[in-house]
Amino acid sequence: MIFNEMLQAIEDADSAVKLADAIKLLAESENLESIPHLIRSLGYNNPGAAVAAVDGLIALGEPSVLPLLELLDSYNYSARAWALRALSGIGDPRSLSLLLDTAQNDFALSVRRAAARGLGTIKWEQMDAAEVPTAQAQVLQVLLEICSDPEWVVRYSAITGVERLLQGLVVGNVRKVAIGLLAKIAECDEDLTVRSRAELAGSRNATGSA
Repeated sequence: MIFNEMLQAIEDADSAVKLADAIKLLAESENLESIPHLIRSLGYNNPGAAVAAVDGLIALGEPSVLPLLELLDSYNYSARAWALRALSGIGDPRSLSLLLDTAQNDFALSVRRAAARGLGTIKWEQMDAAEVPTAQAQVLQVLLEICSDPEWVVRYSAITGVERLLQGLVVGNVRKVAIGLLAKIAECDEDLTVRSRAELAGSRNATGSA
């Protein structure tokens, strides 16, 4: 199926299933011209289509980043959450400022959750080495702050982000702080799932924490 036919199939879809299938076909084409159309589909209120679009944007990788940042829907929190999932899957450092801001300030828990997870997936090797220590310290600070988010799913994602960050951490002097906080969360958080996740993250990173 040629590109224009794929776009027409999206326009002609008369059910949620057909729309999701059409978006999936477009995503699987790995055509750079599909990027704006995939981003637009994040706001269709169709989870199947959104998942397919996110997968397609991640597969396309770096060329998706600037369009995602430029076309981010500030009015549709569901679309923002899906876009952040795509950016998290790509891990490009250019998304770092957006992830930091939304993790702390967005009103929608789904957006904060996606941003928290994304902060742990930044590909630090793509950043200027001289900038990495400061950036990692900033990410860790924000993740530690949102470990006290009122929504347990956001705290859970923040812990996941901390664990992933620890695996690539170059700022050695903050490792103890992170491990100590994970231990505190594992002991004190009101949610059992969060406590268990913090305990697991702490145990996985205990070696070398001194």
